[in-house]
Amino acid sequence: MRTGGCQCGAVRYEAAGDPVALYACHCRECRRQSGSAFGLSLEVPRSGFRVIRGTPRFWERGTDSGGALRCAFCPDCGTRLWHQAAGDPETITLKAGTLDEDVDLSRAIHIWTSRRLPGVTVPPDAPQFPEEPTGPSGDGRRR
Repeated sequence: MRTGGCQCGAVRYEAAGDPVALYACHCRECRRQSGSAFGLSLEVPRSGFRVIRGTPRFWERGTDSGGALRCAFCPDCGTRLWHQAAGDPETITLKAGTLDEDVDLSRAIHIWTSRRLPGVTVPPDAPQFPEEPTGPSGDGRRR
């Protein structure tokens, strides 16, 4: 069981089940959202996910790969918590920095590497894709 939440503690969640994948996304939107060189998203089964405290707010945006992404955030502190691909009933992607326990970045799949910042080095043995992959879940969804 994984647990996590926002910076102020108003929204908390838990996620059961094995993660599908960990993504380090170098697209412009993930960089902007994270305020860093890339965004980290842990893809997990939606069936094992539930909010255990608070009520997140949502907004939707388009993606570089042409889809739509529904973004959950805390209405009090603004922390982005997870993303849901439009029409995706099986998985969600938790913003990995909101988890209570750290993720193992050595297992990350690097996506949108064609847009990584100068000076950012992706480990040579890490799976990497210049754009959106047809990832381990085989669906080509936006993370």
